[in-house]
Amino acid sequence: MLDLTRLSMLKEFAQRGTIAEAADAMGYTSSAVSQQLSTLEREAGVPLTVRTGRRLRLTPAGERLVARADELLSVMERAEAELRTESGAVGGTVRLAVFQSAALALIPRALQALAQSHPGVRVNVTQSEPGAALAETWARDFDLVVAEEYPHHSAPHYPDMVRSTLVRDEIRLCVAGPWEEARALGDVASAPWVMEPRGTATRHFAEQACRLAGFEPDVRFESADLQSHAAFISAGLAVGLLPGLMWARPELVSHARPLSPAVFRGVFTAARAVSATDPAVVALRRALEEAARSVGGEDATVGAVTPGE
Repeated sequence: MLDLTRLSMLKEFAQRGTIAEAADAMGYTSSAVSQQLSTLEREAGVPLTVRTGRRLRLTPAGERLVARADELLSVMERAEAELRTESGAVGGTVRLAVFQSAALALIPRALQALAQSHPGVRVNVTQSEPGAALAETWARDFDLVVAEEYPHHSAPHYPDMVRSTLVRDEIRLCVAGPWEEARALGDVASAPWVMEPRGTATRHFAEQACRLAGFEPDVRFESADLQSHAAFISAGLAVGLLPGLMWARPELVSHARPLSPAVFRGVFTAARAVSATDPAVVALRRALEEAARSVGGEDATVGAVTPGE
């Protein structure tokens, strides 16, 4: 009988592309993964990998086995979740991936509530860029992810992933100092800007918003840390576009100017369908939804509500 741990190693290798990356993802040494894959190959009785130049790749038999491995691992996850449901006790560890502004605004509230309602649930939190975190949740690195998507920039959809909306988060122009009187993007066409790094959905949205307003932004500060954005803006060194989970804080709210029409990003949770029914994941998801309501009100919207939306 084929060993499930070795099958999961083969699946990790298929997803990551190298033995080293698969080993790193699973917390093993490269030599240990190589040895286990060799053992799996002997158990299977057919070659599962072949070396092409310096790279190791799957054989057709290996690719077929990876497809079956995913089915087997999903069945095992579902069985474990059903057993935990039958026991009536909600406990265990949930691996949560979350991006920065949601980590700051939602996670402390959610975990405080979860500690009261389900003290047996342990949550391991990792801050991660949403696109990567979605892929890693689908690959079983995480059990649940809090992710985002900006207008006209949909987050990737993976098979058998279940999404649930947390917050409609209004994006506003944030200004201070020399630009305190600005009310629209056109008023800050000559201002220095702070934006996230190139290639992110946030950066793409911000640049397009400026271009549609008729100018190319002068980006002088680039950082993935939105707290840095807030500091540069508050000091009057730059202007920027911030989501409600950041600008709605007391120290920033007076600097936020609504866009016309109002623009929102979506904040949502996602989990593999087989783990979405796990009682601990369900409990954490509910705690996150309660935290979102406490921040955004009953409609879980941070900022102004768009009529009819």
